[in-house]
Amino acid sequence: MTLKNKWVQLAILAAIILILPAFFPSGYYYRVGALVFVNALSVVGLVILIGYAGQISLGHAGFAGIGAYACALAPVHLGIPPVLAILLGAAISAVLALLIGRPILRLKGYYLGVATLGFGILVSMVLSNERGLTGGPDGMAVPSLGLRPLLRDMGLRLSGGEFWYIFNAAALLTGIWIALNLYQSATGRAMRALHGSETAAQTVGIDVSRFKLQAFIISAVYASVGGSLLALQNGFITPDVAGFMHSVEMVTMAVLGGVGSVLGATFGAAVLTLLPQILTVFHDYEHLVLGLVMILVMIFLPLGLLPSLAARIRWRGV
Repeated sequence: MTLKNKWVQLAILAAIILILPAFFPSGYYYRVGALVFVNALSVVGLVILIGYAGQISLGHAGFAGIGAYACALAPVHLGIPPVLAILLGAAISAVLALLIGRPILRLKGYYLGVATLGFGILVSMVLSNERGLTGGPDGMAVPSLGLRPLLRDMGLRLSGGEFWYIFNAAALLTGIWIALNLYQSATGRAMRALHGSETAAQTVGIDVSRFKLQAFIISAVYASVGGSLLALQNGFITPDVAGFMHSVEMVTMAVLGGVGSVLGATFGAAVLTLLPQILTVFHDYEHLVLGLVMILVMIFLPLGLLPSLAARIRWRGV
C-alpha cells in the first residue's frame, strides 16, 4: 500500500460519509449511520489482529464491555468526565490484553479461539452478576458525553443523531488512519509476516511473541473505544455488549467485508449493521435470510465482499 493509496482510501470514505446525509429521509438514519461507524471501529481493530497478525479472537466483545462500563461507572464513582472515561476504558483494556495476551497467545488455531472466548464469557458473567455495581442483566444508564451544550454555545445546533453521526465518523476515520499507517510501518510488516508463517518470521529475526501481543493490545483498545462510543450514544448499556454473540458479530463483520482490508472490514460492518434494518420486511424469516446471504458471500466471494468485488473489477478491466 503506497502513501498515495492510503490517502485515497481515506478521502473516498470521508466523501461517502459527507454525502450520505443528503439521502437520509429522517433523523433516524443518522443514528443508524452512527451505529455503523461504531461497529466499523471495533472491526478495524480485528483487522489488525486477524488480518495483519493472523490471530483469532472470539472474545473481543469483552473489551467492548470494559469500555462501555467504564463510561457508565467512572463518571459516577470517580467523578471524571465521560471523555476521559473513554481513555480510562481503553487503558484498562490495554493492561488486561497485556496480562492475558502473554499466556493465551502461545496457543494457536481453535485453542486460541476457545481461550479468547473464555475471556469474553468471563467479562460478561462479571458484568451480569455484579448487580450492585453494574445493574446486572438489566443494565444501567450512561451519563451524557456533555459536548452538545458546548457546541450550542459555539453556534452549532445539532440533533442527537447528527452529533453522534459526526462524532463517531471522526473516531472511525482516525482509527482507520492509524490502522493504515500501521500497515505501512515496520511493525505492520512484521505482523503481516506472522500471518504468512510464524516459523519463517522467526527465522528472519522477528520477535513473534512481541508482535502478536502488540496486535492483541491494539485491537483490544479499538474494541474498548467502540464499546464506549456505543454506550454513550445509546445512553444505556447492558452486559450483552460483552456477550458471545457480539464477539461473533464482530468477527463476522470482519470476515464478511474482507478481513485483510481495513476498508473491506468497514464495508462488512456497514452491510451487517444495515441488513437487519432492511430485512425487517421478512419478519420471522429475518435471521434465515441474513444467514443465507452470509453463506452465499462466503461461497462465491471467499476473500470478502470488497476485496472480491475489487478483484473481479480489475480482472474484467484487464
